[in-house]
Amino acid sequence: MELRQLRYFIAVADELHFGRAAERLHISGPALSQQIMALERDVGAELFVRDRRGVQLTAAGRSLSQDARRIVGLADDARKRLRQAAAISAPLRLGYVSWLPEDFPALVGPAVALRVDEWVLPSHAQADRVAEGTLDLAVAWVSTTDVEQHGLTAGFLWAEPLYAVLPSAGSASAVAASAVTVLVDADESAWSSWNRFAGEFAGDTGARIAKIDDGGITGEAFYAHVRRIGSPVLASPKRHTAVSPPSLAQRPIDPTPLWTWSLLRRADDERPALHHVVETFLNAAENRHWTDPPKRPWWVPSDDPHRPRLGTQQ
Repeated sequence: MELRQLRYFIAVADELHFGRAAERLHISGPALSQQIMALERDVGAELFVRDRRGVQLTAAGRSLSQDARRIVGLADDARKRLRQAAAISAPLRLGYVSWLPEDFPALVGPAVALRVDEWVLPSHAQADRVAEGTLDLAVAWVSTTDVEQHGLTAGFLWAEPLYAVLPSAGSASAVAASAVTVLVDADESAWSSWNRFAGEFAGDTGARIAKIDDGGITGEAFYAHVRRIGSPVLASPKRHTAVSPPSLAQRPIDPTPLWTWSLLRRADDERPALHHVVETFLNAAENRHWTDPPKRPWWVPSDDPHRPRLGTQQ
């Protein structure tokens, strides 16, 4: 008598229909029937009465139903405890997009093993990975809707001010948001979060949208777009690996767009080691004033989870 067969038996006992039970188990009807017949041979008794009116449990089936549920429940409990024990001893996996506190190993200390994941992926992908359990934590940008739909908690780490890049001639004063161009890339798999942010910024401030399809939100291609456009272009929070050309300059924007970095975890993850890392990161963010808004007028999306923390405009 196999544990898998008992799970199959319980599904048929619940549904009293082989087709529905097969759909619930994500297996074919014939495969389910074969496993139930193998179980009946093993226990030496018929468990179901099958006729044109449907499926009914026999007396032996009703007797086995109670034991099967108890056995499967014990196995599930044991598996859960083993996974929890393994999770406590395993390193916590931390993902990020383009920014982490430089001294995070010293912040966390030796009490918790923290491993930075080698996959540097976009914000929406890292949020998905935390939700599905392939990451324990991630530093990423999310909306309130993302947090609610994924069952996450988003701690506030940093309100990063974004700036404009433009040909260097002219004043060093702030650029009006309505004079800024935002780049929106056709590759949603890579730039979904940025496109949402940039699109709402343009809609709220009157900035112009330029659609691109070459990944030029960052790097050499970004600087090429600035030279081509010839006017201020909003720089993304993605760290540039290319050196900024001397012919281009950075200027603040009025109002300043704020890209909020969140520390994401699953809302139902209560492991002490994880809570230690979260509290350490968030305390550092508060003590170092990373979450303070700038003194000048600023802007965040309407669905930003940290909008209440930022307070009202100056």
